[in-house]
This record gives sequence, structure tokens and C-alpha cells, in this order.
Amino acid sequence: MMPGILYIVATPIGNLEDMTHRAIRVLKEADLIAAEDTRHTKKLLTHFGINTPLISYYREKESSRTEQLVAKMLDGITIALVSDAGTPAISDPGSILVRQARNAGLQIIPLPGPSALSAALSCAGLETGSFLFLGFSPAKSAQRRKHLQPLASQPHPLVFYESPHRVRQFIQDALEIFGDRKVLWAREISKKYEDIQETSLLELANKIEDEKIRGELVIIIHPGQSQLPQGETIDEILKWYRDMSDFSLKDACKKIASDMNLPRSDIYRRALEIWGKRNNHHK
Repeated sequence: MMPGILYIVATPIGNLEDMTHRAIRVLKEADLIAAEDTRHTKKLLTHFGINTPLISYYREKESSRTEQLVAKMLDGITIALVSDAGTPAISDPGSILVRQARNAGLQIIPLPGPSALSAALSCAGLETGSFLFLGFSPAKSAQRRKHLQPLASQPHPLVFYESPHRVRQFIQDALEIFGDRKVLWAREISKKYEDIQETSLLELANKIEDEKIRGELVIIIHPGQSQLPQGETIDEILKWYRDMSDFSLKDACKKIASDMNLPRSDIYRRALEIWGKRNNHHK
């Protein structure tokens, strides 16, 4: 008996017209569809007249369900893997199944299609073509800030996914750690209320402070100041940050303290004088 095949099938992220003819055919011809949420996928299958049986494959069941699905494929069952929207195994369940299927010598066939990541990148106008995709950041602020901190010096655009109920705190943390930077915000891609705009972290933080956010987002944060700070003394370096960079006083002090392993409080007191804010920083 010939072993089955694992198809990775991309499905629409909003607009059903983005469903490809090939995806419809493969979902109809597969013996079984492994879905992140069977109730969600059932609506999609009904719309396209697809009657293939479903089996759940969500995050909490990935490890236990993978063994079962690999065994089925070894017995000749062809399986199509789908997520709730977009391309499976990109910040969605699927990577464990793909890895174990490959270890078992099974054929894996990806079907190109909708992806929030590629859609957002295509309209970001990245000149270099390079980027660093980081998916979802940790949910808790302390862990998220620890996760973001080492990324501040990255020379590549940083691409994140974020959920609507965490995005305000994510933007605030990013602003504090990275300083104000150019950012592309892409929300509800391909849907009725699609919102794609290029702005800055500071403007975005102010804009969404009291706004009700719906739908998951792709956030592309452009690199910060790539030029190395000039100066031999703390005063000269502080003046460079003040005059030549987009860093705020607070962010400059944090960066200098980290780079030079000095107490931030000492640098901050000197920065207040150089920035001319000693008399009004408590206002």
C-alpha cells in the first residue's frame, strides 16, 4: 500500500474569493482534513460544497494528535492540514505534524495561498527585501519586554503578529524599548474594514489608546538608527543621541547604560542637563 500525502492548504484570511481552485480540489480529494477548529472550517467547506471528513488539530492537541495522523498517512490516508485562516504552521498549529511526517518519510506538499504575513510585507515597501519574522510576542508584559529588548539593535524590519486585546500594551512596550520608529500596521487584511497604514510607534500608541480594536494584526517595525553614536565622553554621546537620533531622553539613557555598563540614574541626571529638562521633568 502506498503511503498517504500531507497537503498544507492555505485558506482565506477574510475574503473567500482568495480560495484557490487547487485548494478546493485538494480538500475535496483528501481522505481527511485536519483543522485547527473544525466548527470554523466546516463553514468554509460548506460554502465550497466540500464533504471531506474533519478531525481536530488544535494547539493543545498537536503532540497527541500528530502520532495518530502520521499513522493514518503511513496506512495510505491522505490528509489536508488547514488552520482557521491563512497558511498553516506559521504561528498556527502544524509544525509538529510537518516535522514528524518528514521524519516518517512521508511526502509533504504545500499549496501556496493566503497569508497575512506575505500580504502585509507586499505593501510595506521594504527596500532591502529582508525582514525578521517573530510571530506572536509573549502575552505577559515582563516576558514580552524581555523578548523585545535584544531586538532593538537588529538591522532588519521586525514583523510581529498581535491579538487585538494585547496590541495596546505591545505598542507601548515596543515604543519604550525601541524608541519612536516607522511602523506599518495591517489589520483585517482582505476584509471589509481592512486597515493598512504607515505611521510611527508614538502616533500609533496615541491613536489606539481609546480605540476599540478588532481582528488580529501584522505589525512591521522598521529598523532604528543604524549609525553608531559618535563621541568619546558621556556628554558627547548624549549630545549625539539628542541631535542625531530619534531616541527619546529616556531611551537614550537606557541604551547608553546598557552599552557602557553604567548606572542609568547617573546618565539620566546628566542627560537632563544636556537635554535642558532639569527644571521641568517632573511636570
